[in-house]
Amino acid sequence: MDIIEKIALVLLIVGGLNWGLYGLFGLDLVAMLLGQMTILSKIVYGAVGLSAVYALFTTLMKK
Repeated sequence: MDIIEKIALVLLIVGGLNWGLYGLFGLDLVAMLLGQMTILSKIVYGAVGLSAVYALFTTLMKK
């Protein structure tokens, strides 16, 4: 596993945990830590989304 895959995995875990907390408790951990839609929180949300696209693309290309 190269460094990009490791970063994507960490971001997917962060995103999954954030969605789980939001779904179960209405708690948006990223917004709580970084502020509601600040530039930093937008970067995190965007990075999580890009890592999901990367994971999807690499998974489909391996088949």
